[in-house]
Amino acid sequence: MFYQRLFQDASFFELLQRIDEDLAAEARSGGCSCGGVLHFARFRRKPRGGPPGLVREVLVRQSLCCAREGCRRRSTPPSVLFLGRKVFFGVVVLLLPILREGLTAARFRRLEEALPVSRRTVLRWQRWWREVVPATPCWQRLRGVLSEPGRIAAVLPSGLVDAVAPAPEASARVVAVLRLLAPLAASAGLGGWAG
Repeated sequence: MFYQRLFQDASFFELLQRIDEDLAAEARSGGCSCGGVLHFARFRRKPRGGPPGLVREVLVRQSLCCAREGCRRRSTPPSVLFLGRKVFFGVVVLLLPILREGLTAARFRRLEEALPVSRRTVLRWQRWWREVVPATPCWQRLRGVLSEPGRIAAVLPSGLVDAVAPAPEASARVVAVLRLLAPLAASAGLGGWAG
């Protein structure tokens, strides 16, 4: 399946980082809720699941901080590269549960060798997609743009990829879904899930 190749494509991760930079610049232009100016306050992450040799910029999480003394409120803009505080890149959390559904035990072992993700973690992610994500404000907003949200929620995340991303190229489909899910990265209401 083509999705597996995305995990080894450094240029795909660099594209996601450029999208994150645009999302952060857009959030910065809105300023702080106190009226102050937002400055960049990026921080390094040590995400798992990406190809070897990623450029340093891909390992940085966009973040903002108010410049007004007395406020200094931090803001984490939406992200297509990261899903909240998860230790794996968002694309891995999105695609591995989909890939696992059709894999034989032997193929899954090969996938485990390529990506350092245990079967138990992938099963936890599948439960998270089906139990936690449908209860989030992000999903509630998405329900309004999806044609059959109930059916899609029953088969998350694959139903979402199939329904939302009609683009013929797999990487464009994944980017479209990650853009829709970007508010998950900025929200705190993820059910305490940190995998």
